[in-house]
Amino acid sequence: MIQLERKQQLVLLVVVGVLLFAGGVKYAQVKGRAAEADKPVLQKSGENEKREILVHVAGAVARPGVYRLPRGSRVADAVEKAGPTAEAHMDAINLAAALTDGQKVIVPAKEAASPAGMGSAGTDAGRSNPFAVPAGGSSAGGKTATAALVNINTADAAQLDTLPGIGPALAQRIIQYRETNGPFQSIEDIKNVSGIGDKKYEALKDLISAY
Repeated sequence: MIQLERKQQLVLLVVVGVLLFAGGVKYAQVKGRAAEADKPVLQKSGENEKREILVHVAGAVARPGVYRLPRGSRVADAVEKAGPTAEAHMDAINLAAALTDGQKVIVPAKEAASPAGMGSAGTDAGRSNPFAVPAGGSSAGGKTATAALVNINTADAAQLDTLPGIGPALAQRIIQYRETNGPFQSIEDIKNVSGIGDKKYEALKDLISAY
């Protein structure tokens, strides 16, 4: 058997120690890189959730249901996903309005959007969707239509302009408010619109409705 001198034994031990140390460092580096590689996947998953919203599309569409859309999408994007039918009254909704997470968009049918055909479906659309077709307007019963309350959630600018103290500019602000913040939950919420205070509200409260 080959006998190693003490000096050679020390050299061999040093070499083995260096190799073991280098191997340990290399293993730690590889393990660290593997752990780092997992982090972006989790971050990207969370970022994707923040960049997407869920929107419920119903009404005159071919594929009603809940859709996942990029944050910042418009009503037009949601309606396109669901596929509007031939009966969809596209001019009755604001396709340019921005969507929010959890929002419901109802696409009215043309017959439901007409004054003569406006029934419970039109009222329901106005109650749950700020982009619903306007529900006011004249009907066959002229005087009855004139005496009806103006629905501040569905009325267009011309209908709002018929209210005392509401001119074209203020009517537009009311429409802009409900498109940005959603439908008015009560008639008192109209005081949140810039330019409508307690005094003007007193003149309006018996002439308007939110449902």
